[in-house]
Amino acid sequence: MTTLTAPPLDPPQRVLLGPGPSDVPARVLQAMAAPTIGHLDPEYLRVMDNMRGLLRQVFRTKNELTVAMPGTGSSGMETSVANLIEPGDEMIVCVNGVFGTRMTDVAGRCGAAVHVIEAPWGETFEPDVLAKALAEHPKTKVVGIVHAETSTGAHQPLVEISKLVDDAGALLLVDAVTSLGGVELEVVGWKIVACCSGTQMCLSCPPGLAPVTFSPAAFVVVRDRKTKVQSWYLDLSMIAQYWGESRVYHHTAPINMSYALYEALRIVVEEGLETRQARHLENHRALRAGLEALGLSYIPSRSLPNLNAVHVPDGVDDAIVRKRLLQEHGIEIGAGLGPFKGKAWRIGLMGASSTRRNVTAVLAALETIMGDLGAPLDRGAAQATAARANATEAQ
Repeated sequence: MTTLTAPPLDPPQRVLLGPGPSDVPARVLQAMAAPTIGHLDPEYLRVMDNMRGLLRQVFRTKNELTVAMPGTGSSGMETSVANLIEPGDEMIVCVNGVFGTRMTDVAGRCGAAVHVIEAPWGETFEPDVLAKALAEHPKTKVVGIVHAETSTGAHQPLVEISKLVDDAGALLLVDAVTSLGGVELEVVGWKIVACCSGTQMCLSCPPGLAPVTFSPAAFVVVRDRKTKVQSWYLDLSMIAQYWGESRVYHHTAPINMSYALYEALRIVVEEGLETRQARHLENHRALRAGLEALGLSYIPSRSLPNLNAVHVPDGVDDAIVRKRLLQEHGIEIGAGLGPFKGKAWRIGLMGASSTRRNVTAVLAALETIMGDLGAPLDRGAAQATAARANATEAQ
């Protein structure tokens, strides 16, 4: 029998400026390398308790049911939908990109009668559109919406939306995978009953866990279900017993990923949410000024500060630019999805990736590559404009 061999693992060092994952601080990587212990070891249980406290601070809530689910951000979305929805329940889902579409699919698989309201990709929802849908479907149990649509960089305002949902007696479910830890998110203040996120975006932790938080009212819905949650693995009525005082075994927790999230959350809290949000906004303004100096226009009318989606200029090959950025500069940015495939770049400034140095680096690299491809641009203008934007913001 032939023995197969494989080369040693040697991933390159990249600057991660795409739509996720983001750069991971050395402290977080070091935490992952700590000794693996049992998932019921008293020391690990203390890590879980402390991590839960940190998650509550970042979510801005005191919800008892605040946990880190195994899996990436989509696991958090599926956890939220699957636990709130029973077969036949009515759910309104707001779709303006890939992840609203994904939520619709998940809800349908859980047996929901799904009512979809749509906005063009890159746009956000105005309250009157949802108000009309709620009036047309008065038995709606859950309204699902994406706070930060990763596929388009659109930043959805939630204050008026949350009031409409609450007044209608429905439950507001928010996908905050790309917003948690990077932009303002008030779970209690905005009456969000279920909120899900992921570790790999603004928290700057490797992908692998999905923080979720459920309000007391949402947990009552889970507790009083007439049918079992579609997914055994994501059933919060059982997960809560593992995270609670009884510590009832449910699954073998991802020990070392928990270490990583714990340390990543410590970094977020040390910096302070307001300071962190201000850093994301400041670097976004500098990047935006530089990109617009290169002749690039933004897709969303309401843009996320941590994910910048821009149109690829006419005559410029999207794939060639991204390939050269990666090969020559070690910088990763994201391609467009759906109707923007081949027509957009998504440039992330999330968590540890949101730095002035990264803003300067990606602008310089784009300027060089686009200039080589014959794009009309003013050499040096992008970096100079970004620097002015930074200086103005600092005053």
